[in-house]
Amino acid sequence: MSWLWRLPLGHDWRQDLLQSPVKEVEEDSITLRVLVLALVVVGIVATDIAAETSFSFWAVPLSIVGSIWSYYRRRDRNISVKFCIAIGMLIALGAFLGRLLGELNDTRLALAELLIQLQVLHCFDIPRRKDLGYSTLIGLILLGVAATLSQTLAFAPLLLLFLAIALPTLVLDYRSRLGLEQVKIQNEKFKQGNSSVVLNWKFLIFNFLMIVGLGLAIFALLPRLPGYQLRMFPVSSPIEIKGDFTGRQIVNPGYVRRGDTQNQGDVSGGTTDSQAGKPGKQDNSFYYGFNSQMNQNLRGEMTPKVVMRVRSQALGFWRVLGFDRYTGKGWEISRNEQVKRIKRSPWSYQIFLDPPVSAAQTKEIVQTYTVVSDLPNLIPAMASPKEIYFPTPMLAVDAEDGLRSPVELSEGMTYTVISEVPYRDRTLLGKASTKYPPSIKNYYLQIPPEIAEKVRKRTEEILANYNQERVGKSNKSLDSTYEKVLYLAQYLKQNYTIPENPLKLPYLDEKEDLVKAFLFKHKGGYPDHFSTVLTVMLRSIGIPARLVAGFAPGEFNPFTGMYVVRNTDAYAMTEVYFPKYGWFAFDPIPNHPLIPPSIEENQTFSTLQQFWNWVAGWLPSPVTGLLNNVFGAIFAWISKAFSWFLSLFFQGWLGVLTGLILATAIAFLSWLGWDRWREWRDRFALRKLPPMESLYQQMLQWTSQKGLGKHPAQTPLEYGKISYQHHATATAKVIDEICQAYVSWRYGGHAPNLQRLQQKWRQMKKTTKRLKLT
Repeated sequence: MSWLWRLPLGHDWRQDLLQSPVKEVEEDSITLRVLVLALVVVGIVATDIAAETSFSFWAVPLSIVGSIWSYYRRRDRNISVKFCIAIGMLIALGAFLGRLLGELNDTRLALAELLIQLQVLHCFDIPRRKDLGYSTLIGLILLGVAATLSQTLAFAPLLLLFLAIALPTLVLDYRSRLGLEQVKIQNEKFKQGNSSVVLNWKFLIFNFLMIVGLGLAIFALLPRLPGYQLRMFPVSSPIEIKGDFTGRQIVNPGYVRRGDTQNQGDVSGGTTDSQAGKPGKQDNSFYYGFNSQMNQNLRGEMTPKVVMRVRSQALGFWRVLGFDRYTGKGWEISRNEQVKRIKRSPWSYQIFLDPPVSAAQTKEIVQTYTVVSDLPNLIPAMASPKEIYFPTPMLAVDAEDGLRSPVELSEGMTYTVISEVPYRDRTLLGKASTKYPPSIKNYYLQIPPEIAEKVRKRTEEILANYNQERVGKSNKSLDSTYEKVLYLAQYLKQNYTIPENPLKLPYLDEKEDLVKAFLFKHKGGYPDHFSTVLTVMLRSIGIPARLVAGFAPGEFNPFTGMYVVRNTDAYAMTEVYFPKYGWFAFDPIPNHPLIPPSIEENQTFSTLQQFWNWVAGWLPSPVTGLLNNVFGAIFAWISKAFSWFLSLFFQGWLGVLTGLILATAIAFLSWLGWDRWREWRDRFALRKLPPMESLYQQMLQWTSQKGLGKHPAQTPLEYGKISYQHHATATAKVIDEICQAYVSWRYGGHAPNLQRLQQKWRQMKKTTKRLKLT
């Protein structure tokens, strides 16, 4: 070995290793190290807040200790420490691979934990600026992971803090790259001497505000294109089922009374244990309708609280369950025993469902739900679900197309649903047949006999008076089921009311019927009573209908892109069956839209719409109305044009070709418009300059267009001399003369012969153009 070491090749290698001039110098700037550490800490804390984890308790203190250690040992070789770091990294990798097996469907949090562990180890060996760059990048990646996991605005302050720290970090990093020494930071109290400046706070604050403002503007104008193009959706870790799951029981945490959990599917939904229909008080946390029975003889109000957050490609009604049997004081599921259990593969979270067959055009909508507060084992989903990514190995589907889980939807649970939602085509539904199959007539035309005749007469009377009433100023004739449903729903909205104090609405007597009392006695009732009345009225004239309960879309947060859903967003509405097309919902509740929000609502520029709604709240009503009409028309046209353009790419090869041609034409016209605008802007700017300055700038623009522009480091005189190497002699003389005249005017105060210079300039351009043409 000694002989081999003495060989010339080995000697050269050893000398190169020991005397290499490219060895990077250690980073001595304490300020830069502190700022980089702050970026990493912000990234770790942001991940904790977004994912509701607790990495900060051990990662932040260890990162601080490691950074201090590495600063004091930055000039040492630290071989033993590096070996320990390598072993620690291997252990972290093994732990990550173990976690990965249980989180195959959403690996973001596992990757973030691995990255935090690697960063903590890395903090113990960061002697060079390049190592600090790695830490900066890790902090940025952690912030990006937190952004994808965040569902609240708690992430926003950390994003601003990260930006505020990143700007001076980049300045110091750039100075370090240039090899400049660190000097005193600028301060208004110490503007003396000739010392250099490290940080210009005015410049940093201006850039911070400009970046934030520009980011918010881009965010507001950015179209919300359909996402989830990959089939890897967010879902919680697997949940094991204890015991036998039949799917028949509805487990609602709000209905557990005195420790009795055996008959939760049969309770009335209030604070009484009596049978459905008895007077009682509504639970103040959980919606009374999420049960196998809905007792509408309850009174009370819920205390608002957030129950889930939804990320969806379209606005929608988050449907929970349906009811087919009217009891006189509420509803029940008559076929609660008829449930279909569906299992998933042990290797996938994906469960395939059987969506209703519909002749209507449909659209695939992906929704991801994150449960914030405990919910029943009923799974909210948009209408017509076809796939669900759920953490349990199986679930059940009831006869009313409701999804049931083996366990309660506990806080923190995440699942994803893919729905094939049909479009609501008013023309097609108006032509739908009135011949219903027995499976529909047997269950969705049921009415208690004692009220059937009276409700039917009242319904027919309302329809017969259509021409006199003109509810909703409609000119449509009531010659179809769809128009009759719309009219009756609108009629209830306008002719019946919700009491100012719903708590004082009297309870129903033992033999009193809800619909009859609503129509003929109280002239109104609770919001859900409107839906019950519409459903029974439709059944009385032979139109199949059922009651469905679920959540309104909730409040959209434009900064997180999620719908915040509260328990008070739960309500019931009516679904009507149309042969060949399936079930469609109608909402007769006052102050609710007649047609519940669905895929027909264009959400391309919804963020901008939300921002405008916030601004409009501060403006006078006349101004708001005018601006709404103007900008509403503009954005409606833009949205339709954008949607039409996207639809071209789903119409075969001809559509794709047409779309590409249009995109190319639009890009060319945009470039042409930009070029012309920039040319006009330059001319306008030149006209505002002094004549000599204007001529000099015109010359620089002309030479730049020729590909021979002036380098920023060159003085005008240097550029004039070097122009002889790139231009014809006559052209170079004119350029040189203009440069000399500009320097004499700018720095010497001599008045140039401007008329002669301009004449030479115009003549030179004409000569050059003539030579180019020949």
